[in-house]
Amino acid sequence: MLDGYRILDLTDDRGHLAGMLLAQLGAEVVLCEPPSGHRTRHRGPYVDDVADPERAIEFLVYNRGKHSVVVENPAQIAELAAGCDAVISCGAFDVDLDALRAASPQLVTAAITPFGETGPKTAWAATDLTIAASSGTMSLTGDRDRAPVRIGPPQTWHNAAVDTAGAILMALHERQTSGLGQHVDTSAQQSFVDCTQFQMMAVLTGGEVPVRLPGAVNLGGFLIPWVYECADGYVTVTFLFGPMIAPFTSRILSWACEEGFCEPELRDKDWVDFGMAIVEGRESMDTFDQAIKALTSFVASKTKAELLERALTDNLLIAPITTTADVLALDQLQVRDYWQRVEMPRADGPAPVRLCGALAKTTGEPLADLPVAPRLGEHTAHYRGSGSSAGPAITARPRAEAAPAGQQMERPLDDIKILDFMWALAGPGATRTLADYGATVVKVESELKPDVLRGVHPFIGEEGGQENALQFHSINAGKMDLTLDLSLPEAREVILDLVAWCDVLTESFSPKAMENWGLTYDVLREVNPELVMFSSCLMGQTGPMRMYAGFGTMAAAIAGFYPVTGWPDRIPAGPFTAYTDYISPKLGVMLILSALAERDRTGRGQHIDFAQMEGALHFLATEFADEEINGRTAGRAGNADRHMCPHGVYAAAGDDCWVAIACETEAQWGALANLVDADADLRDLDMAARRAHAETIDAAITAWTEPREAADIEAALQACGVPAHRVSDAADLMADPQIVAREHFLSVPHAKHGHTWVENSNFELSRTPGRPLWGGPMFGEHNMEVLEGILGYDADRVAELVIAGALT
Repeated sequence: MLDGYRILDLTDDRGHLAGMLLAQLGAEVVLCEPPSGHRTRHRGPYVDDVADPERAIEFLVYNRGKHSVVVENPAQIAELAAGCDAVISCGAFDVDLDALRAASPQLVTAAITPFGETGPKTAWAATDLTIAASSGTMSLTGDRDRAPVRIGPPQTWHNAAVDTAGAILMALHERQTSGLGQHVDTSAQQSFVDCTQFQMMAVLTGGEVPVRLPGAVNLGGFLIPWVYECADGYVTVTFLFGPMIAPFTSRILSWACEEGFCEPELRDKDWVDFGMAIVEGRESMDTFDQAIKALTSFVASKTKAELLERALTDNLLIAPITTTADVLALDQLQVRDYWQRVEMPRADGPAPVRLCGALAKTTGEPLADLPVAPRLGEHTAHYRGSGSSAGPAITARPRAEAAPAGQQMERPLDDIKILDFMWALAGPGATRTLADYGATVVKVESELKPDVLRGVHPFIGEEGGQENALQFHSINAGKMDLTLDLSLPEAREVILDLVAWCDVLTESFSPKAMENWGLTYDVLREVNPELVMFSSCLMGQTGPMRMYAGFGTMAAAIAGFYPVTGWPDRIPAGPFTAYTDYISPKLGVMLILSALAERDRTGRGQHIDFAQMEGALHFLATEFADEEINGRTAGRAGNADRHMCPHGVYAAAGDDCWVAIACETEAQWGALANLVDADADLRDLDMAARRAHAETIDAAITAWTEPREAADIEAALQACGVPAHRVSDAADLMADPQIVAREHFLSVPHAKHGHTWVENSNFELSRTPGRPLWGGPMFGEHNMEVLEGILGYDADRVAELVIAGALT
């Protein structure tokens, strides 16, 4: 897809996923390393547990397909950058990105930083743990009676890396018109705020501050468990009310009733209206408690395999909580040939190892099978040559001449048109990002089957209603809304006209939905041969689980995120709700823009089959490789970290107030030890020894933090260079001066309410910035603009559609 693009990768673990995925999408990625190699070469786990820089699993996993070049000074980096299309940095090298762009005006540069390059916290020391704390996500994750926890292995940098890769592709798309590069500024904090699923915004409209619940969620006063213990482990069960979910709820209670775990009266309740019945006093919470009790006993009698088998046959919202070993054995992934077999250095010589595979399947150029990660400096001569001369691979290659000012776009995607059938979270998040940066997005929905997010908390003024949901307002900001009843032939005619108009069609239904409407890719490309069709669903368009219906909570369970999140002596806490729904939009932006780049180069469209669960596996790639190579199954470790100690969340003064603290270097530990007045026998311990004495060290830190205010702890630790940040809840996040300075929460126009709240973009483009222009639209708000303005229908044609009932 990205053939012809060259990326200079200056990242380490704080962004290395971006370069790896861009390589998979077809770009040539040049990885700069210091003479000693990147820091991920020097930490485990290692292949066969043999400590060797060429056998470090994290490095091998996230640097596949890259070309390693050793650099010793900024001049060598500048030389390489002159021959590249984009540069990604994270602070691993001291590099002046502004100077690189000044020397090469066509160059796109990107910086991944903890808090962004503007605002009062730009110089704060940070790690994955403290960034997670700053985002609000940790306040929602873990057990109520213990410290908040992060989501398993480090996730913040991965989220920021994928956002950055998408931003780079936007800038490169715009460069085809202007001939000019620009700078991308990504805040890891803002990127990870996505993982709060808009719950932080409740306080903006009078709602309560949400709190963490292990394996459960509080919806409108209902404490609803997600995680249930079964006969051989754990599963997630989605047990909710309302028109979208109630049929699933009724089906699982019917099964429980068949086997004697509940009475017919409970099975036959009106679960569609049950929430409102509780509010109005027509039902009691005792009935809800009875249902949860029955479900708990019933699920405990079944194995994960039995529950999954019935979920597939009866369309139930049940998902097994799978370990890394379970995921590697999952039949769906074998049938889809997901795993890529890569020759790796083993004790007995090179041998094939299964690693995470392609982001998606496509009818266009297949995503690259990436070779093993390079040896240190393996490609230095190829790119740098000898002495001070440039290597044979480096030439300055601007891809477009600078265009006249009138041809430059205000936003980078102003020329892109999208027909959007996405619903819920995982799909619409991608088209929302594209709309922020200029794409014209027409969202198609029907009042007969409303988007599930229209009925999900938080609501404006805590008042439910189809036009009041802040999640819908934010995830669909900047889009136009067209209501169509797709069961009618008249509506299908409108869709085909829009297909001829658009560049991209996106959909996130089950694999049969578009087929049932007669809107398969084969049909659509007859109308528009250059069409890019992006299909996003839980498990992909093929395989035995292709029709598996569900949400991101279920994909997160199947992808392995639950067993690694929480405390080892408690049930899996899991990430806060639908974690893969927050990852998937970022990956979708990358895939859509890459397909458009291929279309611009070849004139051909394509169909992309994106399985949300498969894409998310890349965020745990090290853990799957460790399982495959060393047989080590990843588990829960609270907030402990392989490479840092101390590394935890410590109580501060006040109710449920906490501060995350991490020491990445010996200097940081020395400063912290002095500050908390640690015992002399602890101060000189190296990292391994500190890990052995972690409980004693944590107790010393807690004794210092517990009587102090979180703000005072932050200030004292940051002053001596120790990464620290309070665990921000919703109120903290809204008052965070960094979040305020970068305008992460925006008030934008709304047709019904005058204004509403939405979340801003996670990154900023220096020359063609983007932002949401209005909140998620009302039903059919833009019907006339689309039908008359875009399609050119006259009044008679519109009247025919109204009479046919198509516009509902």
